Amino acid sequence: MTRIARLASSALAATLALACRDSRDSAPPAPAPPVAASAAPRPAFDPSVLGALAPLPKSADGASPASAERVLLGRMLYADLRLSKNHDVSCDSCHKLGAFGVDGEPTSVGHKKQRGGRNAPTVLNAALHFRQFWDGRAVDVEEQATGPIQNPIEMASSERRAVAVLASMPEYVAAFERAFPGEKAPITLKNVGVAIGAFERKLLTPSRFDRYLAGDRSAMTEAELAGAALFVRTGCTVCHAGPLLGGQSYQKVGAVTPWPNQKDQGVFELTKADADRLKFKVPSLRNVEKTGPYFHDGATAKLGDAVRLMARHQLGRELHDSEIDSIVTFLGALTAPTPADLATPPALPKSTPKTPKPDPT
Repeated sequence: MTRIARLASSALAATLALACRDSRDSAPPAPAPPVAASAAPRPAFDPSVLGALAPLPKSADGASPASAERVLLGRMLYADLRLSKNHDVSCDSCHKLGAFGVDGEPTSVGHKKQRGGRNAPTVLNAALHFRQFWDGRAVDVEEQATGPIQNPIEMASSERRAVAVLASMPEYVAAFERAFPGEKAPITLKNVGVAIGAFERKLLTPSRFDRYLAGDRSAMTEAELAGAALFVRTGCTVCHAGPLLGGQSYQKVGAVTPWPNQKDQGVFELTKADADRLKFKVPSLRNVEKTGPYFHDGATAKLGDAVRLMARHQLGRELHDSEIDSIVTFLGALTAPTPADLATPPALPKSTPKTPKPDPT
């Protein structure tokens, strides 16, 4: 073997030896175990999908000033049974402040145990609706408040009787004078409505959803946020948008699939216009978790069933149970009770010998 061949052979041997040593001493580490799927980072919720929704305003001011004196008087009148003919029905009878502003009945019980034809909607946040009643026949809560007092099925009283009741109690006389200073005869049915309306304009219930929209990203759970995204994706915000998630338009029930109960023709009963058949004011979804039974006829007891019916009849969609549960979970984030300082009425004036007696007829 020539010298060059011997050198080449020695170099090759040295290289192989080095390679073997490096393979033993510098072997790559064993691959790490795969990351469990449950530990993988979840995509962040995109708040922009909630663009059709909005936080609840901090106030619901009306045309008349809601002075402290009017709010206090309104609280009293709202709870006073004596505004009804038989002294057994008040605003709070059907719109219970301790029960999220409803009575939990399909339709409410009024004078002589009669029942009205439509479900009593919650009074909470009602001052922000664009109209009042299911058919929108009242412009605002001030006008709405005087309707049940004179309705023969509800409180069955009259303007004359209501004024006589209130004028018979010196404490009410003084309260009206403070609430309506400068008026020669402040005890009127119109002013009863103004005072009750001033009180109702304070019944706003911001919830965890509002805190989330204001920037508190811990205010809602992942499940609630997933439900919110599904709520939007399903198309619910076509009608249930804005700060009330509704309350700002009329819609025909059964827009895609005929509604099962067509006895009540909604706005048509008021206008007699064919275009208004089966149209009702879209209810707000604020506190909807607590304000069943649902719809104008109160025929649906469970919120999940209401969601299913809306998807089917308004959107032409059949939702899976898991999708319904997800949307209902989101709606729970809209729940907030009556403000504590407004939930309990003040002491009411005592009747006097001049106060008209209950009349059961």
